[in-house]
Amino acid sequence: MRPVLWAGLALAGALAIKGANAQIAVQNQGYVPYSEAPIHYRTRPLTDPVALLQKDLDRGAAHLTYDDTRGYLRSVLKALHVPEASQTLVFSKTSFQFTKISPQHPRALYYNDDVYVGSVHQGKTIEIVSFDPMQGAIFYLLDDQKTERPVFQRAELDCTQCHIAAATRGVPGVLLRSVYPAVSGTLTPRAPQYITDQKSPLKERWGGWYVSGALADPTMANAAVTGPGALSALGPLTTRYDPAAYLTPDSDGVALLMLGHQAQMHNLITLLNYQTRLTLHAQGLPEEARPTLASLPEEAREKITRPAEQLLRYMLFSHETPLGGADARKVIAASPFARQFAAQGPRDPLKRSLRDFDLHDRIFRYPCSYLIYSTAFDALPEPGKTYLYHRLFQVLSGQDQSEDFAHLSPADRQAILTILRATKRGLPEEWRRKISPNPVSPT
Repeated sequence: MRPVLWAGLALAGALAIKGANAQIAVQNQGYVPYSEAPIHYRTRPLTDPVALLQKDLDRGAAHLTYDDTRGYLRSVLKALHVPEASQTLVFSKTSFQFTKISPQHPRALYYNDDVYVGSVHQGKTIEIVSFDPMQGAIFYLLDDQKTERPVFQRAELDCTQCHIAAATRGVPGVLLRSVYPAVSGTLTPRAPQYITDQKSPLKERWGGWYVSGALADPTMANAAVTGPGALSALGPLTTRYDPAAYLTPDSDGVALLMLGHQAQMHNLITLLNYQTRLTLHAQGLPEEARPTLASLPEEAREKITRPAEQLLRYMLFSHETPLGGADARKVIAASPFARQFAAQGPRDPLKRSLRDFDLHDRIFRYPCSYLIYSTAFDALPEPGKTYLYHRLFQVLSGQDQSEDFAHLSPADRQAILTILRATKRGLPEEWRRKISPNPVSPT
């Protein structure tokens, strides 16, 4: 099985990389025994979108259509409900199909809330990461050659060598990288590489990517190193790709902005899932047990609350890098992805949604991750899930006024709380409680 090494959305190599060492050191969770009990990553039955699609293909309830220009790509996207408008283009040579990648022929990436799809110009393989509610990132390859029975082949043995690393929080996951590319797309030797998420400085984002629109201006996008050793001398690319060779003409800047948020959000959900299950297993409790956090020893509680606190801060966009006052109307007008994404809802009686964009100073108008609606979030095991909901309620109700949540105004907190009360199923009873109009932090 060939390894899946995605650039940018780095299904990519070893991550002990000079430019990202400080960030990775903070995020490092240590070794997570994902292949052993109780996780059984390699053998547990799967219910991720690709696994379900393959079952439908096997029983004739679905089929993929091949065309001579796009192969199976367009049919795969349609079957997995991945919008073509999510297209982003990366021209750095960091995929295992690197010989076919260049500024003239960038690799295309597409995604929705649960699935990431990669396609290389004239490539032989479609690369896919599909998130399973319990197991996290599952890696697949689809041979892009016409056949009577196309099959998604699981590729975890090779992929997990690169995709279980400090930068994925120590679990099977995905991440976004920014690199210093040469004009050919090759990586500049000894140059920094950066892990990109919502906290990354704008000046360190999107090296090796094409980005359409105003969001590209303060970043490393659309540029290459112009001379040997001149890492600061990123200049505009003199040759570009043919837009007609891709499903859409652009590399959508809002889609790439969202990709940085979503990749690490997925990893943090998986981390809390794994650590909760591992902790209960170490206590001799069966996976179906639903103990309270208070019933566990202090050391066990900490193994659950630590990743839960990390997830809480990330999903509420703590320490998000400001976008620098972009013209939100122009950004949204130039982004078909932004308009499609925001239209998905769900919305409260005031027509507000966690998918509503700000795109002036921050990504979202109501800064709470839309992945709270995902099947992976709903599948979080107890007592990690209850603890996370309790802490989220403390923040949104104003009981927690700590510095990490100072970016949330009282109006932000009330709006998010109201939206979730109206749209999120399965909220704990605590969330139905009336709150004081001017809550204060407990002493």
